[in-house]
Amino acid sequence: MESPLDSGNSLSKNLNSTPKRDNLAFGFPIFLLSESIIFVSFFVTYALLRWKNSTWFPPGVSGLDIPRAAINTVILVSSSIVLYFAERAIARHKLVKFRRLWLLTAALGVIFLIGQVIEWRNMPFGLDAGLAGATFYLLTGFHGMHVFTGVVLLLYMYGRSLVPGNYNAGHQGVSAVSLFWHFVDVIWIILFMLLYIW
Repeated sequence: MESPLDSGNSLSKNLNSTPKRDNLAFGFPIFLLSESIIFVSFFVTYALLRWKNSTWFPPGVSGLDIPRAAINTVILVSSSIVLYFAERAIARHKLVKFRRLWLLTAALGVIFLIGQVIEWRNMPFGLDAGLAGATFYLLTGFHGMHVFTGVVLLLYMYGRSLVPGNYNAGHQGVSAVSLFWHFVDVIWIILFMLLYIW
């Protein structure tokens, strides 16, 4: 039979943990909304600049390397698919499978960043190449910072999964990081369409 002291301790734990979960569930979508507003403002600015300038790329440059960017896009989209199955694994309490898929997601994120660096190194123009250079490096660099942040968060949550009992009270942190990663993925797809396809 549970003693009054045990009941009090259990109630105290619930009171202490519930606000944290509520704050995460409420605050994180607001954070993503603010990030979305920033990216949308960048997208609109880029579209207006591109529309007003008939000659966009520097002389001698007809466009960007679509095949390389397409491969990078497939890598990032694949990471979101892997992450989806990692979320399903943790929901079914399959912790070992979750760790493998979660770590694979982070690895794909690192591969994407390496591909982005290779893209920058092989660009036919630099940051100082007018509006085309400035907007390209600003947009891809800002997105790359978010991918890097996502990888760090993925690795942090992976580390937490190695500590017994960390996810006994739920896995809201996993859900939040997953939402952030899917957000970064969607942003890249829009960037790919704007920068490479348009």
